[in-house]
Amino acid sequence: MEAPRPANEMQRLATLHSLDLLDTEPEVEFDELTALAAQICNVPVALVSLVDENRQWFKSKVGLDVDETSREMAFCAHSILKPDEIMEIPDARQDQAFRRQSAGH
Repeated sequence: MEAPRPANEMQRLATLHSLDLLDTEPEVEFDELTALAAQICNVPVALVSLVDENRQWFKSKVGLDVDETSREMAFCAHSILKPDEIMEIPDARQDQAFRRQSAGH
């Protein structure tokens, strides 16, 4: 299920692009945080992801071999709609909203 665009999309994208993080090389500090998050949460996959106009790009990753996904498949495209809330999906295969898009991945 593709997420709608947030009301602040233009401002959000301007801020994202001003950070100059997209498509940069891996950085130890990000990778250490991602590894720590995976360990603390006891999960096989942990990511630092950035959502631009068309994609979700991974600045840092543990347990995933791809560098990005399309925005229409991005869980984070949904989570940015409510930035003050934690979005938890214990099993995307069982979640009605995400079941179809995660079935093949």
